Amino acid sequence: MQAKETLFADLVQGRAQQFQVPLYQRTYSWTEKQLRQLWDDVLEQAELLESGDTASTHFLGSVVLAPSPQNEPTFPRWLVVDGQQRLTTLSLALAAIRDHLADSEPDEAERIDEDYLINKRKSGNDHFRLLPTQADRVPFAAHVRGPRAEQTAGGGIATAYGFFRRKLVEAADPAAPQSVFRIEQAITSRLTLVAVTAERGDNVHRIFESLNNTGLKLSQADLLRNYLFMRLPTRGEHVYESYWLPLQESLTNDELEQLMWLQLVLDGDDRVRRQDLYAAQQQRFERGTASGRASEEAIEAYIRELHHRGPLFRRLLHPEEEPDPAVRARLRRLDAWQAQATYPALMLLLDRRERGELNAADTERAMSYVESFLVRRMLCRVPTNNLGRIFQAVPGQLPLGVPVADGLRRLLSSDNRFWPDDDELRGRIRDAPFYQFGRWHQRKMVLQRLEESYGHPEPLDFAAAQLTIEHVMPQSPGDEWIRALGEETAAGESAEDLHSRLQHTLGNLTLTAVNAELSNHPFERKQDLLRGSHLEMNRRIAATERWGAKEILARADELADRAVTLWPAPLRGVGRAERGRDWVLAHQLLAALPHGTWTAYGDLAASIGSGAQAVGTHLANTPGVAHAYRVLTSEGRISDGFRWGPQDAGGDVRARLAADGVRFTANGAADPAQRLTADDLALLLSGADADREEEQEGGGGEETRADRFFRQLATDDSPGTVAAVREVLARWEELGGWTGHGTGRVTTSAFLMLGEAGPPGRGIWPLVFYPGGGRGGTAEVVFQHLAAREPFTDRALRLELLGRLNALEGVAIPEGKLELRPGFRLSSLEKDRDRELLVETLAWFRDRWESRGTA
Repeated sequence: MQAKETLFADLVQGRAQQFQVPLYQRTYSWTEKQLRQLWDDVLEQAELLESGDTASTHFLGSVVLAPSPQNEPTFPRWLVVDGQQRLTTLSLALAAIRDHLADSEPDEAERIDEDYLINKRKSGNDHFRLLPTQADRVPFAAHVRGPRAEQTAGGGIATAYGFFRRKLVEAADPAAPQSVFRIEQAITSRLTLVAVTAERGDNVHRIFESLNNTGLKLSQADLLRNYLFMRLPTRGEHVYESYWLPLQESLTNDELEQLMWLQLVLDGDDRVRRQDLYAAQQQRFERGTASGRASEEAIEAYIRELHHRGPLFRRLLHPEEEPDPAVRARLRRLDAWQAQATYPALMLLLDRRERGELNAADTERAMSYVESFLVRRMLCRVPTNNLGRIFQAVPGQLPLGVPVADGLRRLLSSDNRFWPDDDELRGRIRDAPFYQFGRWHQRKMVLQRLEESYGHPEPLDFAAAQLTIEHVMPQSPGDEWIRALGEETAAGESAEDLHSRLQHTLGNLTLTAVNAELSNHPFERKQDLLRGSHLEMNRRIAATERWGAKEILARADELADRAVTLWPAPLRGVGRAERGRDWVLAHQLLAALPHGTWTAYGDLAASIGSGAQAVGTHLANTPGVAHAYRVLTSEGRISDGFRWGPQDAGGDVRARLAADGVRFTANGAADPAQRLTADDLALLLSGADADREEEQEGGGGEETRADRFFRQLATDDSPGTVAAVREVLARWEELGGWTGHGTGRVTTSAFLMLGEAGPPGRGIWPLVFYPGGGRGGTAEVVFQHLAAREPFTDRALRLELLGRLNALEGVAIPEGKLELRPGFRLSSLEKDRDRELLVETLAWFRDRWESRGTA
């Protein structure tokens, strides 16, 4: 293998040759963001040339080449293992320059064409110096052949070509003209590349896989596609044309990656994460083969199966493509619910139906269980954080020897799946603040389905109607409402208490297109408006003489009757859905416990969907589990039933804990500050950017996210804490930071951001402030996020940040949580000294970030 610095002109100019982009490469994917950056670099070099600077260059990145199997002594062909995005972009820029000059300087246009774009005496595909992957060949060839061909070409190729044509017109502005020839020279002779040339026998796939350059990051689908087609030396063209290209044209790259992951899940790998797709599939191909390499037949069979499942997956994304009307209706509702977590189960059902194992009616019935599972859990306020794990396990845990729809219902009815029964559903509909749980579109869909259950002879077109959720008894009641409620209060309860208890319950909510008109009017005025509604539920409300606690509860019971019919109940007495491999995750979590931490049986059980007693039994009877002695009771004590296994080192448990950095309090219990909760354990095996999911909701009205954050904070925290948080955020902005707010309405967070403004999740931030949700606000220290961002990839800097925060009174974050996201109460900021220490810490953080790369 050889590597040398070169220029674009030196790489492609001279004798006839061709650079071929292999089939396994992704299609052209640079967006205007990358194009603008390149153009700015080109203009900078052109201006330096204009000023007489002949030495400066700009490093563009690397290009990795390998001899093509079609190589000829008189016509060298190279496979572009890496760098095709750069080579394609530069070629399109030169094509745009050629066409820009075609009328005024035809000789120069011809020179550019022959020097960089074509092999003049070759025909067919050999005519082009660069031959993109098949999906890009037609539009690329159209632009290389001439300016009029662009009218028939589209996609990213056309976008890039059009970008350069526009920029060249801007460059010719008489107010500040820039020489097109200087721009050409900058592209061909001032942008340097490192050309890595592999020799026959070099593992170019490994080179491709390990590259880390300035282009777009390769996705898991990109890596897997490369792996697949590198292993199809004789069948590649046929497989690509027959199976891969149609699949690639029907799905985006992200959707294709999701399908690849779903195929792994359907094949029984219910623990693989999507970000580990490439490695997991590679292991499946190579497991059990004598050579450690998958055969061409196995690779082709895999791609053929992907091609077969592609149209089924599209029905999840585009339910209108489903031919059966009943199944289509279910898919539309699940799509409206944004139920992507259920895709493994839905794909299983469509796949089994395709194979003839269940009919359309049973498919629709099975999907009704999935819908019911989601809706009942939402109505009963069951957290959604384990939905992905539940549905990913469906293909591997579906009972054998039972019809698929019945087996799915039995599986979802397991005790540890928390599918609420009719009694729980009725109780929660009557009492729970429905308006404050779930996502806005889910709440709206529940009300829509309840309205549809009345079977109105002229059903409303919900897609066209601009409906919002209305509180019949308003959120801000006037004196007339309060007086009426005062007649129904129980002993010791005020009218305001009764209003607070009932206002957000399902019995008090409806859908309407005249929310603004209804507003906070007395019920008699609302009756007049609701009476003319097309919705049956509104007509029934309007037919009621008054609207108070009795009517709200009666309507809740009526809606509950409809809900238990609409959404089937789980089976009773099913027991737990257990699987031996569930313990693998428990072992992984224990092995990942950082130094100086411990966890409780209940925490570990919650992390894997088991019970604390089952965890204790498993650890007591399973030898060799790493750090099993660091699982303690919730009080931080060694369980009476703990015993060393035959393969363990043994010894005094407390001494082992102390050697692992676990501290003990005066009463002999492990330090509670070092305990890892179920949430902490979940972070141990997640990526650095697995931030808290925040509810998305449109129509924010006049209340800003900042206002919403402080309103939520004031619900649980004192005015002193709210004022202290306002001061810290103001001083953060004085330091040059800015505050980004999450989009959640139930919990709206505040991110302390540095860098260019944008949504939370980009850039860098040391802390996130969260309202308490009934427990008091917290400041989350995002060590896990920082560990992947310079300069805080240096553990010593994160450790210094930890020490500075621990100087605040009442903050004692153990070193064992340096890879997690520990927090402290915002109420501690009421103390003047603690606010000053935190602001000093934030200034230190900003200084470290601004000085990155200068040391």
